[in-house]
This record gives sequence, C-alpha cells and structure tokens, in this order.
Amino acid sequence: MDTKQKRIRVLMFPWLAHSHISSFLELAKKLMNHNLYVYFCSTATNLDSIKPKISPHHSLSIQFIELKLPLLPELPSYYHTTKGLPTHLLNALFKAVEMSGDGFATILKTHNPDLLIYDLHQPWAPTLASSLNIPAILFYTASAAGPFFAFHAWKKLKGEEFPSPEFYINDCFMPTKSSRNEFGRTPPDSSNTEKTFQAFRHSLDIILVKSFSELEGKYMDYLSILLNKKVVPTGPLVRDAIEEHHENEKEILEWLTKKRKASTVLVSFGSEYYLSNKEREAIAEGLELSEVNFIWVLRFPVGDKDKPKLEEALPEGYLERIGERGLMVEGWAPQAKILQHTSIGGFVSHCGWSSVMESLKFGVPIIAMPMLMHIDQPLNARLVQDVGVGVEVKRGKDGSLEREEIVKVIKQVVGEKDGENIRNKAREMSNHIKIKRDEEVDEVVQEINKILHKGGLKIHDKKVNV
Repeated sequence: MDTKQKRIRVLMFPWLAHSHISSFLELAKKLMNHNLYVYFCSTATNLDSIKPKISPHHSLSIQFIELKLPLLPELPSYYHTTKGLPTHLLNALFKAVEMSGDGFATILKTHNPDLLIYDLHQPWAPTLASSLNIPAILFYTASAAGPFFAFHAWKKLKGEEFPSPEFYINDCFMPTKSSRNEFGRTPPDSSNTEKTFQAFRHSLDIILVKSFSELEGKYMDYLSILLNKKVVPTGPLVRDAIEEHHENEKEILEWLTKKRKASTVLVSFGSEYYLSNKEREAIAEGLELSEVNFIWVLRFPVGDKDKPKLEEALPEGYLERIGERGLMVEGWAPQAKILQHTSIGGFVSHCGWSSVMESLKFGVPIIAMPMLMHIDQPLNARLVQDVGVGVEVKRGKDGSLEREEIVKVIKQVVGEKDGENIRNKAREMSNHIKIKRDEEVDEVVQEINKILHKGGLKIHDKKVNV
C-alpha cells in the first residue's frame, strides 16, 4: 500500500506571491516533519522555482500539483506569478486565478485530500472543498494586526470608534471608502471586502496565522472572539539560512565580514515593490548622509524595457562617493544569511510580514519604511514600533520620504545609546523564537487532528461579530 494513504493528506493552495508561497512551503515542511503528506498546488512557473528548495528528506512526503490558469492574451504563462509581474498586470492575474475554479475542482476530486489549507485570495476554494466533503482552513500569512485593523476600519465607516490608537496610520496610506479593499492588496475592480470576510468565515473552526504570541498575542485573542474561531499561530516560519543559495552570496558575505560588528544595515523592500525615482533618491541620500555601512538590494520589474542601468538609477556620482561603505546588489540577495551575520545592526525594511519575521528571528532591529498602496506594511511598521523592536521612518504629509528623517532613524536604531533598548528587545524576541522552536506547529497539528476526528464537517458560517 502507498505509504501516503496511511497518513493525513493535506492540499496546500497558496496565493501566487513569493511571500505567500514561501510561507506555505515552510508550513508544509513542518507538517511533513509531523508525518503529514502534502499536495502543494500552484502554477508551473512557481513550482519550477520551489522544487529545488525541497530536501531529499522531504521529497517523499510532498507532491507538486500544477494549477493551469486560462491563457489570457495580456498574461503569458511566465507571468503566472507575482514575482517580476508588472503592477498593471496584477488584476489580470487575479482574474485568471478566479477563472481556474473548474481546474481546481478537478484537482480536489482527483487527489481527494483529507484537508485543504487555502489562502486569503482564494475565498472560493473552501466552497468547492465543502461540496466534496473536504474540510478547509485558512492560513493567513500576514500579521494578526492586519485583519484586526481592517474589521475595525470598516466599523469606523459605520460610525464606530477605532479601539487601538497605536495603530493610527498616516492619511497618505489610507484608502478611501470606495477603494478600501483587502488591506490594500487585492484588485480594486472586485467586491473585495465581502470576499475577504468570506475567506475568514469559511475557515472551519480555526484560522492559522503566521505569527507568535509574544509578538501578537492580544490581537490573536481579539480575533478569536471577533471571528468566533480559534486563531492558531504557526510561528514565524522562516526558512533556514543554510538552505539559501545565491550566485552572488560569496561576494556579499566576504564584503560583510570586513565590517565591524553591528555596523551595517541591510536595505531591501521585498520582491514585489519597485521604488519610484523620488523614493530611490531620498533613500540613496539618506544612506549616504547616515555614514553607516549598507547593503542595498535594488529591484526593477522583469522585462521592463525602460529599466535603467544601476548607476543611472542612482544620484550622479553616488557609487564613487559611497565607495566601500556601501554594496549595491541588483535583483536578489541571500537575505536570511545577511540578517544572521554579526556585522548587521539594522534592517531598513518595507515591513512585509515575511521580512519582519526574518528580522526578529535573527534579532535584528527594524528601520521601518512601509510603502504606499500597501496598507499591511504601515500596520506592520506600527506594530514593530509598538512592541519596541524598531522605529518607523515618518513620511511627510504628502506621503514623501525625507532624507533627514531616514538619517535620524538609522542613527537612532544602529548607532545611538537611545537605540540600545530597541536592540535588546529585538534580541529578546529572537530568544523567544529559539526557545519555542516548533511548539506552535505542534498545536497546529493537534487542531488539524481535532477537525479530522470530527469527521470533516462541511463549511458552516459561525456568527462573526463584524
């Protein structure tokens, strides 16, 4: 008999973004370590990129399932991922995924998993699973503070007061009533709010959240009450640095090793955000004036015909002026290996949730620089500041970055005595993560067993207090 038939079989269905896929893949590895068998469903483009990340140890416990998207003239197959996707094609990708329901239903019927773990952006997936008597649970790959804020932002539109003043964010980040959607991330031409709520409501009994109680305990407790479902943290789910392999990592790490302990900042804004010319200029000038060492990972959209050369994208003479104090890296860098290096003293980050988790795992304080049009990032930045592991770079009233503010925050976090509390708090969070190891995943597996023991009931919408 096939050994996988003796084990709980889980189908994991992440959204097509790099951070979502990475989070699902790390959770998959943890579940496989608990003797669960995983079907991992995504597009061919994404599967090709993650298959090399599976160790021989895990290869016998996972099967990759291709989700075939309908071919749209504006969306060739190499764009069936958000990695390198031009911003104007994001709506087309959402549309293609929504049109793939029949294909996904066939996948469910063919493999008949014991459980579906789905993502926020596929609220229709649990309905399909329910029709086949397959229980489904949501894995939310961002902070618990995000839905906490979103539910109350909508309540405020109805005249209710927002309960948590530390999460007030600059008006330049706030969407209007007509455009407010899934924390700023889903396409503006769909009924996103109701779909977002559906994704939470349709999760059976529990909701998995990529977080840990020392960081977000009060928000997870609140969401459990609000949603009438148990919110179960998975832990940070950070990929082991030893698993990272980049062609330029030797050069980067050799450069970093020459720097003093905690004297250098990593500057990176995620895999899907491309800086505007004004943002790039302000950051470049801020780094130059800060007088700290830095590694700056700079990205441009894949296939951009107007992509500038590196020296053209920076202020004139910039590379010559910074000299050995700065290292410019175009494209990708081994982020985890850089963050765990002793020469790193801070992380200038957009505060994407996966980057926040990586920074805290390695005890690196955060210079929080969230980007416009991403409501989750300023929320994460406020959370980082509220718990004392970083400081937010405040934008001007018009939303612009100002070099003087960048300099001030970098020096505060990395160099000044006032920043010692921040650095200590970041190390404290790192110690919590190390001590707990996989305690959160142990609870996840226990909750999955409870659901399956109940017989895999169909989706039922418990009362949600929103």
